[in-house]
Amino acid sequence: MDKPLVKIEHLYKEFDKDTKVLKDINLSIDKNEVIAILGPSGTGKSTLLRCLNYLTIPTKGNITIGDVSIDAETHTKREVLELRRHSSMVFQGYNLFKNMTALENVMEAPIRVQKKNKKEAEKAALKLLEKVGMLERKDFYPSKLSGGQQQRVGIARALAVNPNILLFDEPTSALDPELVVEVLNTIKRLATEGTTMILVTHEVAFARDVATRVLFMDEGSIAADGTPEEIINHPEYPRLQQFLNYVNRES
Repeated sequence: MDKPLVKIEHLYKEFDKDTKVLKDINLSIDKNEVIAILGPSGTGKSTLLRCLNYLTIPTKGNITIGDVSIDAETHTKREVLELRRHSSMVFQGYNLFKNMTALENVMEAPIRVQKKNKKEAEKAALKLLEKVGMLERKDFYPSKLSGGQQQRVGIARALAVNPNILLFDEPTSALDPELVVEVLNTIKRLATEGTTMILVTHEVAFARDVATRVLFMDEGSIAADGTPEEIINHPEYPRLQQFLNYVNRES
């Protein structure tokens, strides 16, 4: 049996003695899995995602992505850079460079980080913009794009470095409702192509549709882990039932 693409072992994150955000997280993720993480606000979902590429440094624990393994208590800068090469993040606030066009945003990391030549980077970037339905707006600056369009450029930019795994941090939470669908459809297409993803989302129906596996986080721990059928359609854990009832009332 192939070893997991991602392995998280005994991961903890404390911001101070009284703020324990992640408590003994253990998780294995295989290639081509689409993991949706659900849970109330403040339960550590985004922190877990940010720990995976060391945008947030864990207090202790081990993270392995591909062939790179890091111990939080002994990590080096070089190890962190190696780890980051395996994943790419799509942020809820888009985080595009305002002074660059859509095309330049997608070309930036391949040229700067991977040292690709400009012609090669541009050819790949145009293909990715086409993939996310943004080719016609390749020369637009972020200020001239809607939120949904900016997020689709953000997805193309994340794909540009050929990551082993894509990390989505609530990619639709900053969008107006009518723009949510275009971004979710783009993510859905990637899922059908076998892209390995972890998606922190509050879109329960989307998680049911797209995820191969759903995690429910509560108070810094993974409280439930199973198929969408098990977690969303037939929840057994009382706190999960309560959460889903609340979400269904709100939607």
